[in-house]
Amino acid sequence: MAVFATLCFAPPFTFCTNQTHKSFNFTLHRLHNRGSKTVRTRILAMSPDILGDFGARDPFPAEIESNFSDKVGYFDTEHKILIPNVAALSLSQQECTPISRLQAPISEDDAKSLLRKVIGWKLVNENGILKLECLWKLRDFECGVELINRIFKAVGSTGHFPNIRLEQSNQVKAELWTSSIGGLSMNDFIVASKIDEIKTSDLVPRKRAWA
Repeated sequence: MAVFATLCFAPPFTFCTNQTHKSFNFTLHRLHNRGSKTVRTRILAMSPDILGDFGARDPFPAEIESNFSDKVGYFDTEHKILIPNVAALSLSQQECTPISRLQAPISEDDAKSLLRKVIGWKLVNENGILKLECLWKLRDFECGVELINRIFKAVGSTGHFPNIRLEQSNQVKAELWTSSIGGLSMNDFIVASKIDEIKTSDLVPRKRAWA
């Protein structure tokens, strides 16, 4: 919903950026009372809208007819900054929580939906136990050791660690599951998302530049 500030008696103004020094005219809606009717004069922007409309929009005809601006008021307007709840945060921003042994593991359908939120991981079924698995191909053994150190540094504070193996001297495989419940929990996807944010571009094989 667009918020209309008290601009009924203020002249049109411009906004200038410090870098480009280009002006932008905002769209103002002036209200003039003429008897029992309210006439709204609209001033359109005269310059290219490079920065966009800053999240605002013009009112719909139904909103104008309902005089919704009269209900909002013309003076002080309370602006609240909404703090997103846990569901709105990305997985990497969430924290792992204790898991009860009585808790059921995540179903395969739910696991497939959560799999879209992580990168490079796949679901594997090992003897009826769902796990997350990721494989990295690196330049050499030293890069593999460095990646393992970065992984434990990234997830050390979570208390939920993946099972990591260094294979063929230049491959690292990580597996995630919650052994206490015999399957996957939300903690596994949170840790996988935190691992996704680890920088690996300096550890993978360099691409050949063909002439």
